[in-house]
Amino acid sequence: MKKVTLRLSDGTEFHGESFGYEAPVAGEVVFNTAMMGYPESLTDPSYAGQLMVLTYPLVGNYGVPPFTFENNGLPTFMESDKIYASAIIVSDYSEKHSHWNATESLGDWLKREKVPGVTGIDTRALTKLLRTHGVMMGQLLFEDAGPACCDSSKGSVCCDAIATQSYGDINWVARVSCKEVIRYNEGAGRKVVLVDCGVKANIIRCLINRGVEVIRVPWNYDYTDMTFDGLFLANGPGDPDTCVEAVEVLKKQMSMSRKPICGICMGNQLLAKAGGARIYKLKYGHRSHNQPVREVGTNRCYVTSQNHGYAVDAATLGRDWRELFVNMNDGSNEGIRHTVNPWFSSQFHPEACSGPVDTEFMFDRFIDSL
Repeated sequence: MKKVTLRLSDGTEFHGESFGYEAPVAGEVVFNTAMMGYPESLTDPSYAGQLMVLTYPLVGNYGVPPFTFENNGLPTFMESDKIYASAIIVSDYSEKHSHWNATESLGDWLKREKVPGVTGIDTRALTKLLRTHGVMMGQLLFEDAGPACCDSSKGSVCCDAIATQSYGDINWVARVSCKEVIRYNEGAGRKVVLVDCGVKANIIRCLINRGVEVIRVPWNYDYTDMTFDGLFLANGPGDPDTCVEAVEVLKKQMSMSRKPICGICMGNQLLAKAGGARIYKLKYGHRSHNQPVREVGTNRCYVTSQNHGYAVDAATLGRDWRELFVNMNDGSNEGIRHTVNPWFSSQFHPEACSGPVDTEFMFDRFIDSL
Protein backbone atom coordinates (compact mmCIF):
# COMPACT_ATOMS: atom_id res chain seq x y z
CA MET A 1 0.00 0.00 0.00
CA LYS A 2 1.20 3.50 -0.82
CA LYS A 3 2.65 5.58 2.00
CA VAL A 4 0.55 8.59 3.11
CA THR A 5 1.35 11.59 5.29
CA LEU A 6 -1.29 13.51 7.22
CA ARG A 7 0.09 17.03 7.64
CA LEU A 8 -1.80 19.32 10.03
CA SER A 9 -1.87 23.09 9.74
CA ASP A 10 0.40 23.40 12.79
CA GLY A 11 3.08 21.37 11.00
CA THR A 12 2.53 18.09 12.86
CA GLU A 13 2.76 15.00 10.67
CA PHE A 14 1.38 11.47 11.02
CA HIS A 15 2.39 8.65 8.68
CA GLY A 16 0.29 5.75 7.45
CA GLU A 17 -0.69 3.70 4.42
CA SER A 18 -3.46 4.04 1.85
CA PHE A 19 -6.35 1.58 1.59
CA GLY A 20 -8.71 3.79 -0.42
CA TYR A 21 -8.49 6.11 -3.39
CA GLU A 22 -5.03 7.55 -3.86
CA ALA A 23 -5.27 11.30 -4.44
CA PRO A 24 -4.24 14.29 -2.29
CA VAL A 25 -7.05 15.93 -0.36
CA ALA A 26 -7.40 18.60 2.34
CA GLY A 27 -10.03 19.54 4.89
CA GLU A 28 -10.86 20.04 8.54
CA VAL A 29 -9.57 17.14 10.65
CA VAL A 30 -12.19 15.94 13.15
CA PHE A 31 -12.59 12.80 15.25
CA ASN A 32 -15.53 10.50 15.91
CA THR A 33 -15.53 8.18 18.95
CA ALA A 34 -18.32 5.85 17.77
CA MET A 35 -17.53 2.13 17.75
CA MET A 36 -19.49 1.41 14.56
CA GLY A 37 -21.52 3.06 11.82
CA TYR A 38 -18.85 4.08 9.31
CA PRO A 39 -21.15 3.59 6.25
CA GLU A 40 -23.71 5.96 7.79
CA SER A 41 -21.09 8.48 8.90
CA LEU A 42 -19.28 8.58 5.57
CA THR A 43 -22.57 9.27 3.75
CA ASP A 44 -23.71 11.90 6.26
CA PRO A 45 -23.58 15.26 4.39
CA SER A 46 -22.59 16.94 7.68
CA TYR A 47 -19.06 15.54 7.12
CA ALA A 48 -18.60 17.43 3.85
CA GLY A 49 -15.16 19.02 3.68
CA GLN A 50 -13.81 17.04 6.64
CA LEU A 51 -11.15 14.36 7.14
CA MET A 52 -12.88 11.93 9.50
CA VAL A 53 -10.71 10.27 12.15
CA LEU A 54 -12.24 7.20 13.83
CA THR A 55 -10.93 6.58 17.34
CA TYR A 56 -12.20 2.99 17.50
CA PRO A 57 -9.11 1.02 16.45
CA LEU A 58 -10.59 -1.69 14.19
CA VAL A 59 -12.51 -0.46 11.15
CA GLY A 60 -13.78 -2.30 8.08
CA ASN A 61 -14.38 -5.70 9.67
CA TYR A 62 -18.07 -5.79 8.69
CA GLY A 63 -17.60 -4.41 5.19
CA VAL A 64 -20.14 -2.22 3.41
CA PRO A 65 -23.84 -2.94 2.74
CA PRO A 66 -25.35 -2.64 -0.77
CA PHE A 67 -26.05 0.87 -2.05
CA THR A 68 -29.69 0.15 -2.85
CA PHE A 69 -32.67 2.51 -2.83
CA GLU A 70 -36.22 2.10 -1.59
CA ASN A 71 -39.31 2.84 -3.68
CA ASN A 72 -39.54 6.27 -2.06
CA GLY A 73 -36.08 7.17 -3.36
CA LEU A 74 -34.29 6.91 -0.01
CA PRO A 75 -31.13 4.78 0.29
CA THR A 76 -31.78 1.56 2.18
CA PHE A 77 -28.62 1.41 4.29
CA MET A 78 -26.86 4.75 3.75
CA GLU A 79 -27.68 8.30 4.79
CA SER A 80 -27.40 9.94 1.35
CA ASP A 81 -26.58 9.19 -2.26
CA LYS A 82 -22.76 9.19 -1.92
CA ILE A 83 -19.80 9.60 0.43
CA TYR A 84 -19.52 13.21 1.62
CA ALA A 85 -16.52 12.97 3.96
CA SER A 86 -13.32 14.00 2.17
CA ALA A 87 -11.35 11.09 3.69
CA ILE A 88 -11.36 8.53 6.49
CA ILE A 89 -8.40 7.95 8.82
CA VAL A 90 -8.15 4.83 11.01
CA SER A 91 -5.69 2.99 13.20
CA ASP A 92 -6.20 -0.55 11.90
CA TYR A 93 -8.09 -1.32 8.68
CA SER A 94 -9.43 -4.87 8.41
CA GLU A 95 -8.67 -6.10 4.89
CA LYS A 96 -11.04 -9.05 5.35
CA HIS A 97 -14.66 -8.44 6.22
CA SER A 98 -17.50 -10.70 7.29
CA HIS A 99 -21.16 -9.72 7.57
CA TRP A 100 -24.40 -11.14 6.18
CA ASN A 101 -25.30 -7.82 4.57
CA ALA A 102 -21.89 -6.85 3.17
CA THR A 103 -21.40 -6.66 -0.59
CA GLU A 104 -17.91 -5.14 -0.72
CA SER A 105 -15.04 -4.04 1.46
CA LEU A 106 -14.67 -0.53 2.84
CA GLY A 107 -11.51 -0.09 0.77
CA ASP A 108 -13.22 -1.09 -2.49
CA TRP A 109 -16.10 1.30 -1.76
CA LEU A 110 -13.73 4.18 -1.08
CA LYS A 111 -11.85 3.52 -4.32
CA ARG A 112 -15.08 3.38 -6.30
CA GLU A 113 -16.23 6.72 -4.83
CA LYS A 114 -12.72 8.23 -5.13
CA VAL A 115 -12.32 8.92 -1.41
CA PRO A 116 -8.95 8.40 0.33
CA GLY A 117 -8.63 6.03 3.26
CA VAL A 118 -5.58 5.90 5.53
CA THR A 119 -4.62 3.19 8.02
CA GLY A 120 -1.69 2.83 10.42
CA ILE A 121 -2.18 6.28 11.94
CA ASP A 122 -1.89 6.58 15.73
CA THR A 123 -5.45 7.87 16.08
CA ARG A 124 -5.16 7.97 19.88
CA ALA A 125 -2.26 10.44 19.68
CA LEU A 126 -3.99 12.38 16.90
CA THR A 127 -7.20 12.65 18.90
CA LYS A 128 -5.34 13.82 22.01
CA LEU A 129 -3.69 16.51 19.88
CA LEU A 130 -7.04 17.66 18.46
CA ARG A 131 -8.60 17.73 21.93
CA THR A 132 -5.76 19.90 23.20
CA HIS A 133 -5.31 22.19 20.22
CA GLY A 134 -8.82 21.99 18.77
CA VAL A 135 -9.82 20.87 15.29
CA MET A 136 -7.49 22.14 12.58
CA MET A 137 -7.02 21.95 8.85
CA GLY A 138 -4.98 19.11 7.42
CA GLN A 139 -3.98 17.48 4.15
CA LEU A 140 -3.18 13.97 2.96
CA LEU A 141 -0.02 13.72 0.87
CA PHE A 142 0.75 10.54 -1.05
CA GLU A 143 4.26 9.43 -1.90
CA ASP A 144 5.30 10.37 -5.45
CA ALA A 145 2.38 12.82 -5.66
CA GLY A 146 2.33 16.61 -5.40
CA PRO A 147 0.18 18.61 -2.96
CA ALA A 148 -2.21 20.02 -5.60
CA CYS A 149 -5.83 19.05 -4.89
CA CYS A 150 -9.04 20.90 -5.42
CA ASP A 151 -11.81 18.54 -6.54
CA SER A 152 -14.92 20.70 -6.17
CA SER A 153 -17.16 17.71 -6.93
CA LYS A 154 -16.04 16.19 -3.61
CA GLY A 155 -16.30 19.48 -1.74
CA SER A 156 -12.56 19.54 -1.24
CA VAL A 157 -10.49 22.45 0.01
CA CYS A 158 -7.42 23.28 -2.09
CA CYS A 159 -4.28 21.77 -0.54
CA ASP A 160 -2.18 24.72 -1.67
CA ALA A 161 -4.37 26.97 0.47
CA ILE A 162 -4.29 24.76 3.53
CA ALA A 163 -2.35 27.26 5.63
CA THR A 164 -4.72 30.14 4.99
CA GLN A 165 -8.15 28.75 4.11
CA SER A 166 -10.61 28.09 6.91
CA TYR A 167 -13.31 25.44 6.96
CA GLY A 168 -15.73 28.09 8.24
CA ASP A 169 -15.16 30.35 5.23
CA ILE A 170 -17.15 28.04 2.95
CA ASN A 171 -20.93 27.70 2.78
CA TRP A 172 -20.98 23.90 2.90
CA VAL A 173 -24.77 23.80 3.21
CA ALA A 174 -25.12 25.35 -0.26
CA ARG A 175 -22.86 22.60 -1.62
CA VAL A 176 -24.79 19.64 -0.20
CA SER A 177 -28.43 20.82 -0.24
CA CYS A 178 -30.85 19.61 -2.90
CA LYS A 179 -31.29 21.91 -5.89
CA GLU A 180 -35.02 21.45 -6.44
CA VAL A 181 -38.17 20.54 -4.51
CA ILE A 182 -38.57 16.80 -3.83
CA ARG A 183 -41.75 15.21 -2.44
CA TYR A 184 -42.08 12.02 -0.40
CA ASN A 185 -45.25 10.15 0.61
CA GLU A 186 -47.44 12.42 -1.53
CA GLY A 187 -51.09 12.60 -0.62
CA ALA A 188 -50.55 11.33 2.92
CA GLY A 189 -52.50 14.19 4.46
CA ARG A 190 -50.60 16.58 6.69
CA LYS A 191 -47.69 18.25 4.92
CA VAL A 192 -44.26 19.02 6.38
CA VAL A 193 -41.77 21.29 4.63
CA LEU A 194 -38.24 19.98 5.22
CA VAL A 195 -35.46 22.55 4.75
CA ASP A 196 -32.55 20.52 3.37
CA CYS A 197 -29.28 21.79 4.83
CA GLY A 198 -27.68 18.37 4.27
CA VAL A 199 -30.43 16.10 5.53
CA LYS A 200 -29.81 12.49 6.55
CA ALA A 201 -32.09 9.91 4.95
CA ASN A 202 -33.32 8.57 8.27
CA ILE A 203 -34.75 11.96 9.23
CA ILE A 204 -36.97 11.81 6.16
CA ARG A 205 -37.79 8.17 6.92
CA CYS A 206 -38.77 8.98 10.51
CA LEU A 207 -41.18 11.62 9.22
CA ILE A 208 -42.85 9.58 6.47
CA ASN A 209 -43.15 6.59 8.82
CA ARG A 210 -45.36 8.85 10.95
CA GLY A 211 -47.79 9.35 8.09
CA VAL A 212 -46.97 12.82 6.77
CA GLU A 213 -46.08 14.09 3.33
CA VAL A 214 -42.57 15.54 3.24
CA ILE A 215 -41.76 18.42 0.92
CA ARG A 216 -37.98 18.72 0.76
CA VAL A 217 -36.78 22.17 -0.32
CA PRO A 218 -33.31 23.70 -0.90
CA TRP A 219 -31.64 25.45 2.05
CA ASN A 220 -32.45 28.99 0.84
CA TYR A 221 -35.89 28.29 -0.68
CA ASP A 222 -38.71 30.68 0.21
CA TYR A 223 -41.44 28.32 1.42
CA THR A 224 -43.52 30.97 3.19
CA ASP A 225 -46.20 31.02 0.45
CA MET A 226 -46.53 27.23 0.37
CA THR A 227 -49.38 25.29 1.97
CA PHE A 228 -48.09 23.08 4.78
CA ASP A 229 -48.80 22.08 8.38
CA GLY A 230 -45.31 22.13 9.90
CA LEU A 231 -41.72 23.12 9.20
CA PHE A 232 -38.69 20.88 9.80
CA LEU A 233 -35.11 22.20 9.76
CA ALA A 234 -32.53 19.54 8.92
CA ASN A 235 -28.92 18.92 9.84
CA GLY A 236 -26.02 20.06 7.69
CA PRO A 237 -22.29 20.85 7.54
CA GLY A 238 -20.27 23.95 8.32
CA ASP A 239 -20.86 27.27 10.02
CA PRO A 240 -24.55 28.30 10.33
CA ASP A 241 -23.45 31.94 10.12
CA THR A 242 -22.94 31.34 6.38
CA CYS A 243 -26.66 30.47 5.98
CA VAL A 244 -27.99 34.03 6.10
CA GLU A 245 -30.67 33.42 3.47
CA ALA A 246 -32.09 30.41 5.34
CA VAL A 247 -32.34 32.43 8.55
CA GLU A 248 -34.08 35.33 6.81
CA VAL A 249 -36.72 33.03 5.30
CA LEU A 250 -37.20 31.40 8.71
CA LYS A 251 -37.66 34.78 10.39
CA LYS A 252 -40.25 35.66 7.76
CA GLN A 253 -42.14 32.42 8.43
CA MET A 254 -42.05 32.98 12.21
CA SER A 255 -43.40 36.50 11.83
CA MET A 256 -46.30 35.27 9.67
CA SER A 257 -47.42 32.06 11.38
CA ARG A 258 -47.45 30.00 14.59
CA LYS A 259 -47.14 26.73 12.64
CA PRO A 260 -45.02 24.11 14.42
CA ILE A 261 -41.28 24.18 13.77
CA CYS A 262 -38.75 21.49 14.69
CA GLY A 263 -35.02 21.38 14.01
CA ILE A 264 -32.14 18.94 14.30
CA CYS A 265 -28.44 19.84 14.64
CA MET A 266 -27.90 22.66 12.10
CA GLY A 267 -31.67 23.16 12.38
CA ASN A 268 -31.26 23.90 16.10
CA GLN A 269 -28.67 26.54 15.31
CA LEU A 270 -30.71 28.17 12.53
CA LEU A 271 -33.78 28.32 14.78
CA ALA A 272 -31.68 29.88 17.54
CA LYS A 273 -30.23 32.45 15.13
CA ALA A 274 -33.75 33.35 14.00
CA GLY A 275 -34.57 33.76 17.70
CA GLY A 276 -31.71 36.22 18.15
CA ALA A 277 -28.98 33.96 19.54
CA ARG A 278 -25.33 33.78 18.57
CA ILE A 279 -23.40 30.70 17.47
CA TYR A 280 -19.87 29.77 18.45
CA LYS A 281 -17.41 27.10 17.31
CA LEU A 282 -16.68 24.27 19.74
CA LYS A 283 -13.05 23.43 20.36
CA TYR A 284 -13.30 19.94 18.90
CA GLY A 285 -17.02 19.32 18.48
CA HIS A 286 -19.31 16.46 19.47
CA ARG A 287 -19.06 13.45 17.17
CA SER A 288 -20.05 10.23 18.90
CA HIS A 289 -22.84 7.87 19.94
CA ASN A 290 -22.56 8.46 23.68
CA GLN A 291 -23.20 12.14 24.42
CA PRO A 292 -25.34 12.49 27.58
CA VAL A 293 -27.98 15.24 27.54
CA ARG A 294 -30.51 16.29 30.16
CA GLU A 295 -33.95 17.69 29.46
CA VAL A 296 -34.09 21.04 31.26
CA GLY A 297 -36.48 21.14 34.22
CA THR A 298 -36.31 17.38 34.71
CA ASN A 299 -33.87 14.71 35.86
CA ARG A 300 -34.32 12.80 32.60
CA CYS A 301 -31.04 12.11 30.82
CA TYR A 302 -30.59 10.52 27.41
CA VAL A 303 -27.68 8.98 25.53
CA THR A 304 -27.51 10.62 22.11
CA SER A 305 -25.80 10.46 18.73
CA GLN A 306 -24.18 13.73 17.66
CA ASN A 307 -22.17 15.25 14.83
CA HIS A 308 -21.55 18.99 15.05
CA GLY A 309 -18.74 21.48 15.46
CA TYR A 310 -20.78 24.57 16.39
CA ALA A 311 -23.13 25.31 19.28
CA VAL A 312 -25.76 27.83 20.38
CA ASP A 313 -24.78 30.42 22.98
CA ALA A 314 -27.84 29.94 25.19
CA ALA A 315 -27.12 33.15 27.11
CA THR A 316 -27.95 35.14 23.96
CA LEU A 317 -31.39 33.60 23.33
CA GLY A 318 -34.31 36.02 23.07
CA ARG A 319 -36.58 36.52 26.08
CA ASP A 320 -39.27 34.17 24.68
CA TRP A 321 -36.83 31.29 24.29
CA ARG A 322 -35.54 28.71 26.75
CA GLU A 323 -33.05 25.86 26.66
CA LEU A 324 -34.70 22.48 26.12
CA PHE A 325 -31.67 20.21 26.57
CA VAL A 326 -28.12 20.68 27.89
CA ASN A 327 -25.00 18.57 27.43
CA MET A 328 -23.94 16.87 30.66
CA ASN A 329 -20.27 16.77 29.66
CA ASP A 330 -19.57 20.42 28.90
CA GLY A 331 -22.84 22.24 29.63
CA SER A 332 -23.30 23.35 26.02
CA ASN A 333 -26.75 23.80 24.53
CA GLU A 334 -28.47 20.71 23.12
CA GLY A 335 -31.85 22.16 22.16
CA ILE A 336 -34.18 25.13 22.52
CA ARG A 337 -37.92 25.82 22.76
CA HIS A 338 -40.20 28.81 22.44
CA THR A 339 -42.25 29.63 25.54
CA VAL A 340 -45.48 30.29 23.61
CA ASN A 341 -45.33 28.88 20.07
CA PRO A 342 -44.77 25.19 19.14
CA TRP A 343 -41.18 25.77 18.06
CA PHE A 344 -38.44 23.51 19.42
CA SER A 345 -35.26 21.73 18.34
CA SER A 346 -32.42 19.43 19.35
CA GLN A 347 -28.70 19.71 18.73
CA PHE A 348 -28.37 15.92 18.87
CA HIS A 349 -29.75 13.44 16.32
CA PRO A 350 -32.96 11.76 17.56
CA GLU A 351 -33.09 9.68 14.36
CA ALA A 352 -29.58 8.33 15.21
CA CYS A 353 -28.59 5.94 12.39
CA SER A 354 -26.16 5.05 13.53
CA GLY A 355 -26.44 5.29 17.30
CA PRO A 356 -28.99 5.07 20.15
CA VAL A 357 -32.64 5.84 19.42
CA ASP A 358 -33.56 6.93 22.97
CA THR A 359 -34.75 10.34 21.77
CA GLU A 360 -36.82 9.42 18.71
CA PHE A 361 -39.78 10.75 20.69
CA MET A 362 -38.80 14.19 19.36
CA PHE A 363 -40.46 13.25 16.07
CA ASP A 364 -43.60 12.23 17.94
CA ARG A 365 -43.68 15.59 19.74
CA PHE A 366 -43.43 17.34 16.41
CA ILE A 367 -46.16 15.25 14.76
CA ASP A 368 -48.43 15.73 17.80
CA SER A 369 -48.03 19.50 17.48
CA LEU A 370 -49.25 19.62 13.85
